[in-house]
Amino acid sequence: MKKTYRDEWRVMVTIKPRRPADLGLTGLDDLAEFIAPPTQTITVAVLPRRLGKLSAGMSVSDRMISRDIEGDYRRRCDEIADELRRRPQVEDATVTCTETHTCSHCGYGWEVLTADEAANPANCQDEHSVQGEPVCCEAGIAEFRTERGIPPVRPDDRP
Repeated sequence: MKKTYRDEWRVMVTIKPRRPADLGLTGLDDLAEFIAPPTQTITVAVLPRRLGKLSAGMSVSDRMISRDIEGDYRRRCDEIADELRRRPQVEDATVTCTETHTCSHCGYGWEVLTADEAANPANCQDEHSVQGEPVCCEAGIAEFRTERGIPPVRPDDRP
C-alpha cells in the first residue's frame, strides 16, 4: 500500500523585529533609531544539523547514528522550535517536512481515484472501482480491494 517518506526537516520561524538586535544588528542602539512597521514579519527556515555530523569536517551516514532517523529529526526540530519560541522576537515556530508517498508494490508515486474520477467509467478498472483506489499498479489495486472486501478486478470486466 502507500509508503510515506519524510525528509527535508525544518523549523519555519516567524520573527517580528522590535529592535536592531532582533535582526542580529548589535551595537547600534546608541547610534540609530529603529522603526519596524507593526505588521511587518519575517519568515525564515532553520535547518537542523545532520544526525551524522559529529564535528567540523567529520560526519557519517545518518543510518550509522540512528535507528529512527525520522523520529530523531522530528525531535531535533521540536527542540529547536522550543528554544526559538522562548525568544521575544519570535512570533511562531512550526516544524515541517517534505512528505513523499509511494506504492509499496511498484515504487511509483501514490495516486488514487478522486470522487469525480471514480464517477467516470473511463477512469475505472470495473464497476467496483471507488474513490481512494490506487491507480499505479494491479498489485496495489488488488491489495486495496482485498482489505475492503471489494471484488477483485477480472480482466474480462474492464470497460
